[in-house]
Amino acid sequence: MSAAGRTAQPGPVRMTRQRAAVAAALQTVDEFRSAQQLHEVLRARGDAVGLATVYRTLQALVEGGDVDVLRTDDGESLYRWCARREHHHHLVCRVCGKTVEIDGPTVESWAAKVGAEHGFAEIEHTVELWGTCQDCREA
Repeated sequence: MSAAGRTAQPGPVRMTRQRAAVAAALQTVDEFRSAQQLHEVLRARGDAVGLATVYRTLQALVEGGDVDVLRTDDGESLYRWCARREHHHHLVCRVCGKTVEIDGPTVESWAAKVGAEHGFAEIEHTVELWGTCQDCREA
């Protein structure tokens, strides 16, 4: 499933102290972070949350639509608190990690058209654009 492709929503995630700490840590960072990086943020804040709990919590938050996930070229998952619940895509700076949530109506219509041409329905997709932001280019 794409980072922004939201389909069936499971029931609410039970918010334990550890899950609340992971959610709070995610809400303090603007860029995508790995589970290990979030675990380091939690430890630095003094939150005793195990790495396995961080992974489980992130997965539950992704499934609930609260967190976006991106896959890097090497397959690592990166997470970010989602500011938008509706379907969207991301423009990500490969230098600093700055992320802009964007709409892609042309991509949406193209994906539906290609699917229909081949007899497919309920098309899901992931489109993430990576580049270098203006601040990093000027630095």
